[in-house]
Amino acid sequence: MPRYDEALRKYYDDTALDYDKMYARRDSAWRRELEALADAMTIAMADRRVLEIACGTGFWTEIVAKVARHIVAVDSSEKMLAVARKRKPRSDNVEYFHGDAYALSAVAGIFDAGLANFWFSHVPKSRIDEFLKGLHSRLEKPAVVFMSDNVYVPGIGGQLFTEPGSEDTFKLRERADGSKYEVLKNYYNGDILRRLLRHGTSDLEVHEGKYFWWVKYSIP
Repeated sequence: MPRYDEALRKYYDDTALDYDKMYARRDSAWRRELEALADAMTIAMADRRVLEIACGTGFWTEIVAKVARHIVAVDSSEKMLAVARKRKPRSDNVEYFHGDAYALSAVAGIFDAGLANFWFSHVPKSRIDEFLKGLHSRLEKPAVVFMSDNVYVPGIGGQLFTEPGSEDTFKLRERADGSKYEVLKNYYNGDILRRLLRHGTSDLEVHEGKYFWWVKYSIP
């Protein structure tokens, strides 16, 4: 699995400067669904002390900063964090931390909300429980968690493929300069998300759209 971790980090390092172009593409339906995701997220994170996993360029951090009490935004890519730090959110309630999503004990702070946008699909299926337990253990109860990610749409985001002996799926992505990346990318529907997230949670809400899914649940 370390090979996939390094491949993912390299992909995000190499795409950091132009990654946010993904948020401006697609048709009007795609943009409306992205706006609905943002609305649901801000409602969930309002007045919370947020631990954000895989913050990337800080695109979502900047939005949440308008409503959250405080945010610590974590990412394993220094180049992504460099872009995030230049955003200068409207308030001073954001801290950025170079860290590992599977080692959240290293992140200082007290949190009552967890946020992970477009990260869950990169978690190997064999590490889902490890990730969720690590995240939940950092949240002061009662807490809320919001996560979102892509719904599989053929032709978007590269070619989907499998590898022998792996339960995960992958995307082959190619940049304009011809560089290619094999990125671990698992897709889920609402039924599978309900099954994966039912243990130790309450008030689970699952939204499955055409392009994105998002979930909100409580840790009692």
